[in-house]
Amino acid sequence: MRPIHYTFALAALAGMLTGCTTTAPKVVTYEMGRRVSVGHLVYTVFETQWLTQLGSGADVRIPEHRFFLVRLSAVNGGSEQMAIPDLTIEDDQGNTYDELPNGEGVSGWIGYLRQARPAESMDGHIVFDAPPRHYKLRVLDETGDHAALIDIPLNFNAESPAAPMPILSTPGAPAPLTSPGKK
Repeated sequence: MRPIHYTFALAALAGMLTGCTTTAPKVVTYEMGRRVSVGHLVYTVFETQWLTQLGSGADVRIPEHRFFLVRLSAVNGGSEQMAIPDLTIEDDQGNTYDELPNGEGVSGWIGYLRQARPAESMDGHIVFDAPPRHYKLRVLDETGDHAALIDIPLNFNAESPAAPMPILSTPGAPAPLTSPGKK
């Protein structure tokens, strides 16, 4: 039979060892369009766009995969000027793609090295080179210690809304057909 103080010492040691382990905070996923607070930064993703090139003519930029533009807002909710960190996207297989440091040819690019004063909002596009897939945007706090994910569905919406095609007629050509009952 073991002395009782030996048993208590083992129990205390086991308690200390299990108490010392810390689990990483759970990263929460939010829907696109929702305000996401991480530390003193507040992010909102408004829309996305896939492009096969940026610019035109001699200034055209061709991606390795596709250019993926994300229009977002980042607000400094703190009381001091702070950097807004570089962002990444993650696909469902765990592949990650870093934000591109060059936004040449991107309308409304918010830049790569971003500093925001207190209560300042930075609105515009960030750009990635990635294959078209479903992604989650990983947003970080000002220190890079805490993160959240913003779910971005795969969407290939047209870049501009569809407009009805005008009916052109030429002299001497037959009149366009109309549906029955319409004149």
